[in-house]
Amino acid sequence: MIFLTVGTCPLQFDRLVRATDIAVEEGLIDDEVFAQTGVTRYRPKYIKYAEMLEKSEFDEYFKRARSIIGHAGMGTISMALEQDKPILIMARMSKYREHVNDHQVSTAQMFEKLGHVLVAHTVEEVPTKIKELEAFVPARRDATPGLVADRIGEFLRSMLG
Repeated sequence: MIFLTVGTCPLQFDRLVRATDIAVEEGLIDDEVFAQTGVTRYRPKYIKYAEMLEKSEFDEYFKRARSIIGHAGMGTISMALEQDKPILIMARMSKYREHVNDHQVSTAQMFEKLGHVLVAHTVEEVPTKIKELEAFVPARRDATPGLVADRIGEFLRSMLG
C-alpha cells in the first residue's frame, strides 16, 4: 500500500493529489493507494481517501505503507526516514497558493541532495518518480544531536557578540 499525505496545512494541495490519482487511473501504480487529502479541493476518483485522520489512524496507515508520497514537510520526511520508508515528495508552493512561502522547496532540495528522498519538482515528473519509488532505497540518516547542539551554541554565541 502507498500512503499519500499532504499534511495538515490549511491550504489545498490539488497538484499532488490529482497527479497521484491520474497515475492510478493510467495504471502507473499497481499498489492500493490511500490518501489523507487535507483541505484539497480536488476529490480523487481512483484512490480511497479521507480529508483528515486521527493521529492513531494516520500512524497506522503510515506504518502499513510500503512507501509514502507526500508534501515536503519535515514531519512527514522525518517519519518516513525513521521508519525506513521510501518517500516521494513534492514541495507546496506559494505561487499555487499551497503555502504562504516556498520553504518546502529548500527542504526538498536538501533531502534530495542527501539521497533521503525522491522529489517531483513538477506535476509532469510525478509519474516517472512514482515508478522510481518502487526501487528507491533512501540513504541512511544518522541523527547527530550533539552537532545540532554545537551549531545552536555557535549561533547563540555569535548573537551575544
